[in-house]
Amino acid sequence: MARIAGVDVPRDKKVGVSLTYIHGIGSTSSIKILHQTGIDPDTKVRELTEEEVNRIREVIDKQYTVEGDLRREVSLNIKRLTEIGCYRGLRHRRGLPARGQRTRTNARTKRGARKTVAGRRRSVAKK
Repeated sequence: MARIAGVDVPRDKKVGVSLTYIHGIGSTSSIKILHQTGIDPDTKVRELTEEEVNRIREVIDKQYTVEGDLRREVSLNIKRLTEIGCYRGLRHRRGLPARGQRTRTNARTKRGARKTVAGRRRSVAKK
């Protein structure tokens, strides 16, 4: 496995796909990086020379915020929002969606598994 930005990228996949295993690099960023370095996105990682891997590392280090730095930056942004008490900060604090999604139904990913409440059963209609 080639180690780029502190991540072991898979050797058997194409370089364009392998770079997306780095937090902060998606498919579009991956293609831009490979275009700048002059590497074909369809080559496998194991076929790269050490010099090509170093060129990829250089571009990522100079132009992109990835992995630990990016995670730290995002967590500090969320912390700042909660401290100033803005709406988005309150939503993060309560564990609810922060971007206007509905919560009456759905939002299960953010809210977690259903919690059943006693006495909430529908009454059977009598004839």
